[in-house]
Amino acid sequence: MSQRPPASATDVESSDLDGPEVEAGEAAASGELPRIDFSTFVLSLSHSVLVHLGDAPNPVDGTTDLNLPMARQTVDLLGLLEQKTRGNLNGEEERVLQQVLYDLRLRYVEVSRRK
Repeated sequence: MSQRPPASATDVESSDLDGPEVEAGEAAASGELPRIDFSTFVLSLSHSVLVHLGDAPNPVDGTTDLNLPMARQTVDLLGLLEQKTRGNLNGEEERVLQQVLYDLRLRYVEVSRRK
């Protein structure tokens, strides 16, 4: 008997999406994606900033390009996320977000001064 797919994303319960936790290395080897949580989301946005600052290669084509407006926009997005989630994060999530923002803001200033 086949199950019909949910009508929308809101029809899927979070427990339907939670499987056993898989280590990132194992996940990559088996083709599964690592579990998504708030810290992973923040680190993903952080990596995008590093790509736009030319500190990390573009995952699509391997090039390194400087795009200060996109870097600034993503840092600002992380700042907005910090404001809107204030009081709703656990200690580790809050520390990750604050540290990422501090580091990226410093790096943005360093790179923008060199330009």
